[in-house]
Amino acid sequence: MLETQLVAKVTGADSVNRTDKRFAVYGTDLGILWDGGDGRVFALFGDTFGEGWGGDGGGPNSADWRCNVLGFSTTRDLSQGMTLDDFVPREDGMAAQVIERDPRRDEVTVIPTAGIAIDGIHYVHYMSVREWGPPGYWHTNYSGIAVSDDGGVNWAKPQGSRWINRAERDDPFQMCAFARDGDHVYLYGTTNGRHGDAYLARAYVPELLNASAYEYFTPRGWTRDEFAAEPVLRGPVGELSVAYDVHLGRWVAMHLDDPGGAILLHTAERPEGPWSPGEIAVPGAQFPGLYGGYLHPWALDGPDIYYLMSQWGPYNVFLMRTRLG
Repeated sequence: MLETQLVAKVTGADSVNRTDKRFAVYGTDLGILWDGGDGRVFALFGDTFGEGWGGDGGGPNSADWRCNVLGFSTTRDLSQGMTLDDFVPREDGMAAQVIERDPRRDEVTVIPTAGIAIDGIHYVHYMSVREWGPPGYWHTNYSGIAVSDDGGVNWAKPQGSRWINRAERDDPFQMCAFARDGDHVYLYGTTNGRHGDAYLARAYVPELLNASAYEYFTPRGWTRDEFAAEPVLRGPVGELSVAYDVHLGRWVAMHLDDPGGAILLHTAERPEGPWSPGEIAVPGAQFPGLYGGYLHPWALDGPDIYYLMSQWGPYNVFLMRTRLG
């Protein structure tokens, strides 16, 4: 097992950021991180609750519920924690919902899964959740890529940037992670929920928003058929995060192993793999109800990686540090 420490609580009433009083963020999760390219790291959180939050897990929806909220950080030295400088605000100055629900669909929430910035344009992969099931299982309508050209304040959801989940609920790109390598943007995907394998797609950067332009990885080459894609990481894979680590000279992937109750770390020489067997980065026995594990883009050049982890009970987000082998 890798050497890991909890550095600091990032959100909630007893965090240094006091997101409850400053931004009406009493409880939240995820914290998708990407380099904004403007001296800020963007931090996009999932279902968020304000005054009246129940204090254990998500809800109730009457407690100033927002599907997602977007914060910003300029913290370079993460050894003592991660400061959230501000959020995209609504009229009262508190954190606003940034990616809206689709009123035309049976949709309970819109959850972000990954973000990336290229030439000043921001892209977020999200999933349209149709219904929640037992823990670790849910049903999506589709997944898609939202885009913002004004620093994350306003977001569009193009129809051509979607992967529709068919009746069998088996589309392999419903919960995704972004990575960039040269001229390509890579999209690592899983089926809805936390129990599927991970698959790989890619598109040239100018075609990032064109779902029909993606090609899908198989050991025999790339194909245009997403259902012909073959796993690059065997499941169960939940909340996947992938990045290139300069210190290791390898790609790293973190994800939740739901039945195993741990966040795992894998490495590979190439985006396609082969990926190493997962090492336990965070044990669930020490942090009950853990999930997430979103890599900080400014901590990929030294012996320690930093990432955001959620816990269901506290329903808040924590900065973690793991020493690489």
